[in-house]
Amino acid sequence: MQVLVVGAVIGGVVVGVGRNQKTNENGGGEGVSTHSKAVKALCQNADDQNLCHEVLNPVDTSDPKDYIETVVKTTMDSVVKAFNMSDRLSVEHGNSKPGIKMALEDCKDLLQSAIHELEASGLLVRESTIQDVNERASDLKNWLGAVVAYQQSCLDGFDTDGEKKVQEQLQTGSLDNVGKITGLALDVVSGVSNVLGAFNLNLNLKPASRRLLEVDQEGYPTWFSAADRKLLGQFSSKGSQHGGQGGIIPNAVVAKDGSGQYKTVLDAINSYPKNHQGKFLIYVKAGVYDEYITVDKKKPNILLYGDGPTKTIITGRKNFNEGTKTMRTATFTTLADDFIAKSIAFENTAGPQGHQAVALRVQGDRSAFFDCAMRGYQDTLYAHAHRQYYRNCEISGTVDFIFGYATTLIQNSKIIVRRPGPNQQNIVVADGTDQKSMPTGVVMQNSEIMPEAALFNDRLTVKSYLARPWKAFSRAVFIENVIGDLIQPEGYIPWAPPNEPNTQNAYFAEFANTGPGANTQSRAKWGKGLISKTEAAKFTAEQWIQASSWLPATGIPFDAGFTKA
Repeated sequence: MQVLVVGAVIGGVVVGVGRNQKTNENGGGEGVSTHSKAVKALCQNADDQNLCHEVLNPVDTSDPKDYIETVVKTTMDSVVKAFNMSDRLSVEHGNSKPGIKMALEDCKDLLQSAIHELEASGLLVRESTIQDVNERASDLKNWLGAVVAYQQSCLDGFDTDGEKKVQEQLQTGSLDNVGKITGLALDVVSGVSNVLGAFNLNLNLKPASRRLLEVDQEGYPTWFSAADRKLLGQFSSKGSQHGGQGGIIPNAVVAKDGSGQYKTVLDAINSYPKNHQGKFLIYVKAGVYDEYITVDKKKPNILLYGDGPTKTIITGRKNFNEGTKTMRTATFTTLADDFIAKSIAFENTAGPQGHQAVALRVQGDRSAFFDCAMRGYQDTLYAHAHRQYYRNCEISGTVDFIFGYATTLIQNSKIIVRRPGPNQQNIVVADGTDQKSMPTGVVMQNSEIMPEAALFNDRLTVKSYLARPWKAFSRAVFIENVIGDLIQPEGYIPWAPPNEPNTQNAYFAEFANTGPGANTQSRAKWGKGLISKTEAAKFTAEQWIQASSWLPATGIPFDAGFTKA
């Protein structure tokens, strides 16, 4: 049934692409010349030139937008093929090992998410002028980057020797192609301004259509309601409020002692009304809530707040060592857009022996966390996809404890490195950027990287590193932080020494950090080392996550640029 629904969706995309295709009236000549120039312009930055020409050469049109639409449609076709294949393999292996069954089910969910991203991309392109598409390139790249995140996450799920055969079937049969085509789409969108030149179009030829994320003079998006403005004004001026204080009345109150409407956080989240408009506030009173929670895509704009990260704690202990796939170990998962959490803790208590054990997995776009704690050991914070912001947070762990495929900015936070298990070493960041043009990575700014008390005495003998490259174009940037002496002088290590995979194109960079661990003289040669202020500016809030277009709506303070430099 799912496959049929997908097919219906794709039909809309196909119609959209075919609509504008027309032949030049001159029967070639100028049209052919413009066509050739457009293809050349769009393909000039593509890693796979042959694939780019193969996809774009058949486009016979005088509308430059059709080239973008075609590459989005081709990406959609590849994802649908992969979805159908994962569906078929699920039937074939339905009675096989639990690990294979889990991995295939996760693949289907992830590829369904990829289809949603591509639907949004197709809609944006079809309903916009080419100038608007150029203006909204960051949104397109955000969605396409998420498609790669889901494709890679699908492959990540097959992580034992007994599962590699099924992984190979899925990979060679369809997923490799998804990666290549989405990478091409990212390259093409990154070069969309080139096609304007090829068609002799002026970027300022006509006024751009209304931007969905325009902000007014108060810094709120223009579509934001008066009630939401008032609410967030109270939050930002008074800090974290408790249920009903300052005139704030939550939609749902959670209390273990029965003094609220619900005794579990999950019940409160599931009370979200269908087609709810505006923010949905959930106040979680002090207590330890031992439960596993997923905020699904149909519950956007939730504001979850507690009595502080030492008092309101959501806890779990699922872990890879006991047979749960990494993605499913998360104590708290949020898939919905515009999720905000304040004054609350998310933890996974499996310990170093649990290996991969996620406390918080974040997938929805424009997710923000303020005055929160993410506590765990290996893989604590799974910043899975889209734009994410963390402020005044405490993030603790051991191995790769901040990881994923998102566009992540962490400001004014404490990064606490814990004591790992025997024969383990600590790595703060493992980013999954897998394509050259993905707008993804982890940026840490004005934060402190420090050891926990239990590690302090052995902090110089237990090895700790800033990052290692999980995927081919892994990106981690450290700006204006205080880096403790626990960090090894080389700063970074390969993913799997001594082979050093993923070091060739990794982007590990530093700017204006201080502290004994900030000396870059002995950093790994394949890192970028110190970068200029101009280069570092690309990773500040405004450029990196388009902060002014959405962060004011969260009521969370943020630094748009540098804080010290």
